[in-house]
Formats: sequence, C-alpha cells, structure tokens
Amino acid sequence: MRITRVSTRQGDDGATGLGGGHRVAKDSLRVRAYGAVDELNSAIGVALASGLDPRIAQPLLVIQNELFHLGSDLCFLEEDKAKHNLPQIEQRHVEKLEALLRELNDIVGPLQNFILPGGSAAAASLQLARAICRRTEREVVALSHEEPIGQWVVPYLNRLSDTLFVMARYENKLRGVAEPQWNELA
Repeated sequence: MRITRVSTRQGDDGATGLGGGHRVAKDSLRVRAYGAVDELNSAIGVALASGLDPRIAQPLLVIQNELFHLGSDLCFLEEDKAKHNLPQIEQRHVEKLEALLRELNDIVGPLQNFILPGGSAAAASLQLARAICRRTEREVVALSHEEPIGQWVVPYLNRLSDTLFVMARYENKLRGVAEPQWNELA
C-alpha cells in the first residue's frame, strides 16, 4: 500500500473511510477500536525509545508490525475481508506471544505481591503500554458485541497485555530495580 497524501480533507465532516470503502463516524466503535490499537502501538514505540534490552526490544518490533495487522483486521468489515488480500491476526501470532510470555515468566519468577506500575523508566513505559492494551481490549470487545471481528483479535490483545506486564518486570529485574509493591495498608 502506498500513501500519496496524508491530508485528504474527507474527514472534515466527522466521518472516515474503512478499508473496504464504507464511511462511518469517527467515533464509531470500530474506529475507536482501531484507534486504540494505534495508540497502543505508539506507546510501544515510546517504550522502545527508552532503550529496552534487546531480548524484549526485538519481539516488540515484531509486535508493532502485528499491531498494524490487527488494525487492518479491524478497519475492514468481515464481509469485505474476502475481497482483499490483507494481513490478519492468526492463531500463530497468539501462540508466539504465549511462548514469549512463558520464557520471560521463567526469568522473572512468580509474583510475591501485587506490584505498582513503575520502577525503571523502561518498565514504567511498558506498564503504560500494558494499561493502554487493556483499554484497547475493552474497546475491541465492545465492538465485538455489535459487529463481527476476527476471531484471534481479542485473544491476541489479552496475551499482549500479559506479555507487556512481564516485559516490565523483566526490565526491572535486568536493571536491578525493585518492583514497587502495593501496600494494602497504606
């Protein structure tokens, strides 16, 4: 796909075009869902810019690309997907996240207590991405109650939020920064 112009002025009326050509309001559930995916991808970009360890930076670059697949998956109505050869989130993407999650979990070990977002700047940025991922998942689930979506979109976001959480723990452990503990009595 080649983008020749960024500004088309076609959205000045509050509507936007989906991948298949349908016009919808910019605040529709579908646009909110793939807009949240874009925000998540940007948050991961901020985390990457913080200088993450290569062990998690490399998979995050792949994940950013997969999030473009996910956005594509959401910006096309299910009935339009058959007409276009476009990337979609598949079971293999979910399984790859699960394998990474297991690997990193083995390194950081089990949780001893609830932890607060924070620690190192890199871990804090990953925790912010995790929170945005959870909101993105809620937006996508809301859309799925109204319209059909790809079957692997929600599982992917669910695994991704867990993976981002464990990546934040990994960064803190790697940097020797204690995980901020929740103090239920504070």
